Amino acid sequence: MFVAACRRASRPGRPTPVSSGRNRGKPQAGGVTPDDLGVHPGRDWFTVLSGTVVLYLGERVIRVEAGQAASFSTMTPHAVRGDRGPAEILVILDHNGERSHLRT
Repeated sequence: MFVAACRRASRPGRPTPVSSGRNRGKPQAGGVTPDDLGVHPGRDWFTVLSGTVVLYLGERVIRVEAGQAASFSTMTPHAVRGDRGPAEILVILDHNGERSHLRT
Protein backbone atom coordinates (compact mmCIF):
# COMPACT_ATOMS: atom_id res chain seq x y z
CA MET A 1 0.00 0.00 0.00
CA PHE A 2 1.33 3.42 -0.85
CA VAL A 3 0.19 5.97 1.64
CA ALA A 4 1.02 4.04 4.81
CA ALA A 5 4.70 4.40 3.97
CA CYS A 6 4.49 7.95 2.66
CA ARG A 7 7.32 10.30 3.56
CA ARG A 8 6.41 13.82 4.58
CA ALA A 9 7.49 16.42 2.03
CA SER A 10 6.04 19.50 3.71
CA ARG A 11 7.86 21.10 6.65
CA PRO A 12 7.00 19.69 10.08
CA GLY A 13 5.83 22.21 12.64
CA ARG A 14 4.56 24.68 10.07
CA PRO A 15 0.88 25.57 10.46
CA THR A 16 -0.65 24.61 7.10
CA PRO A 17 -4.10 23.29 6.23
CA VAL A 18 -2.59 20.35 4.30
CA SER A 19 0.53 18.19 4.21
CA SER A 20 2.18 16.54 1.24
CA GLY A 21 4.21 13.40 0.86
CA ARG A 22 5.83 11.39 -1.90
CA ASN A 23 5.97 7.63 -2.12
CA ARG A 24 7.37 4.97 -4.38
CA GLY A 25 5.61 1.65 -4.30
CA LYS A 26 5.49 -1.74 -5.94
CA PRO A 27 2.43 -3.81 -6.70
CA GLN A 28 1.34 -6.26 -4.03
CA ALA A 29 0.34 -9.82 -4.82
CA GLY A 30 -3.26 -10.79 -4.27
CA GLY A 31 -6.44 -8.81 -4.27
CA VAL A 32 -7.74 -6.18 -1.91
CA THR A 33 -9.97 -7.40 0.91
CA PRO A 34 -12.41 -5.27 2.92
CA ASP A 35 -9.81 -5.26 5.74
CA ASP A 36 -7.36 -3.45 3.40
CA LEU A 37 -9.75 -0.51 2.89
CA GLY A 38 -9.42 2.34 5.36
CA VAL A 39 -11.74 5.17 6.33
CA HIS A 40 -11.14 8.37 8.27
CA PRO A 41 -12.52 11.91 8.30
CA GLY A 42 -11.21 14.26 5.62
CA ARG A 43 -10.16 14.31 2.00
CA ASP A 44 -7.16 12.89 0.10
CA TRP A 45 -5.72 14.00 -3.22
CA PHE A 46 -2.93 12.36 -5.19
CA THR A 47 -1.30 12.53 -8.58
CA VAL A 48 0.67 9.74 -10.20
CA LEU A 49 4.20 10.85 -11.05
CA SER A 50 5.24 7.59 -12.74
CA GLY A 51 3.72 4.20 -13.40
CA THR A 52 0.08 3.32 -12.79
CA VAL A 53 -1.81 2.80 -9.55
CA VAL A 54 -5.17 1.27 -8.75
CA LEU A 55 -7.48 3.24 -6.45
CA TYR A 56 -9.96 1.06 -4.63
CA LEU A 57 -12.77 3.42 -3.66
CA GLY A 58 -15.73 1.69 -2.08
CA GLU A 59 -16.80 -0.86 -4.65
CA ARG A 60 -15.14 1.02 -7.51
CA VAL A 61 -11.75 0.08 -8.95
CA ILE A 62 -10.08 2.99 -10.78
CA ARG A 63 -6.77 2.87 -12.70
CA VAL A 64 -4.87 6.14 -12.38
CA GLU A 65 -1.94 6.58 -14.77
CA ALA A 66 1.07 8.90 -14.76
CA GLY A 67 -0.09 12.49 -15.19
CA GLN A 68 -3.56 11.79 -13.82
CA ALA A 69 -4.91 12.68 -10.37
CA ALA A 70 -7.64 11.59 -7.99
CA SER A 71 -9.44 13.30 -5.11
CA PHE A 72 -11.96 11.68 -2.81
CA SER A 73 -13.68 11.77 0.54
CA THR A 74 -11.81 9.52 2.92
CA MET A 75 -15.04 8.44 4.58
CA THR A 76 -15.40 6.16 1.55
CA PRO A 77 -13.40 2.95 2.18
CA HIS A 78 -10.19 3.29 0.14
CA ALA A 79 -6.76 1.88 -0.70
CA VAL A 80 -4.11 2.64 -3.33
CA ARG A 81 -1.93 -0.07 -4.87
CA GLY A 82 0.68 -0.21 -7.62
CA ASP A 83 -0.48 -1.76 -10.89
CA ARG A 84 1.84 -4.14 -12.77
CA GLY A 85 5.07 -2.35 -11.82
CA PRO A 86 6.69 0.33 -9.67
CA ALA A 87 4.86 3.63 -9.37
CA GLU A 88 5.37 6.95 -7.62
CA ILE A 89 2.66 9.23 -6.26
CA LEU A 90 2.52 12.68 -4.72
CA VAL A 91 -0.21 12.86 -2.09
CA ILE A 92 -1.78 15.88 -0.41
CA LEU A 93 -3.60 15.20 2.85
CA ASP A 94 -5.64 17.33 5.20
CA HIS A 95 -4.82 17.07 8.92
CA ASN A 96 -7.07 14.03 9.40
CA GLY A 97 -5.35 12.26 6.52
CA GLU A 98 -1.91 13.21 7.84
CA ARG A 99 -2.67 11.58 11.20
CA SER A 100 -3.98 8.47 9.45
CA HIS A 101 -1.30 8.03 6.79
CA LEU A 102 2.03 9.73 7.42
CA ARG A 103 4.75 8.10 9.47
CA THR A 104 7.30 10.31 11.19
